[in-house]
Amino acid sequence: MDSAELWKYISVFLSSTLFFSKIGMPTAVGLFKFHYLKSVLTSCAGAIFSTVIFTYLSDVILKWWDTLKDRFITNKGPKKKFTKTNRMVIKVKHRFGLVGIAALAPFIISIPLGAFLGERFYKDKKKVILYISVSTFIWSNILYVVYYFLYHSAKSIF
Repeated sequence: MDSAELWKYISVFLSSTLFFSKIGMPTAVGLFKFHYLKSVLTSCAGAIFSTVIFTYLSDVILKWWDTLKDRFITNKGPKKKFTKTNRMVIKVKHRFGLVGIAALAPFIISIPLGAFLGERFYKDKKKVILYISVSTFIWSNILYVVYYFLYHSAKSIF
């Protein structure tokens, strides 16, 4: 494997850590023209790596925030306002639980945010990592097919 090929793998891996469905899979399928197995393995590896990192990082951040809040904030201030995004997250949490958050994480809300929400609401790191990883694998298969056909349809039109 030459260095150019290695950089292709690294760029798909790194782009999948943060933006799996928006940059990772499209880069693998459309830009680098990876075949099915390369696309799925490289993008899933990046997404699962970020799931593990962000789940444990979220735990550290949440513990740090609770300590900071207890130590320095005496006045709790006004009640928090709910935005449309907050309402959607709470609705998904109550209706579908961790499975719903994991299903949305790779495609809609991003893996770092999905890992954070999973850790925030459920605290079971193994479950959060497993559910988001399985969801990532399912989404990678769906997205490969969609991007592959979109790429080839657009290529034949133009």
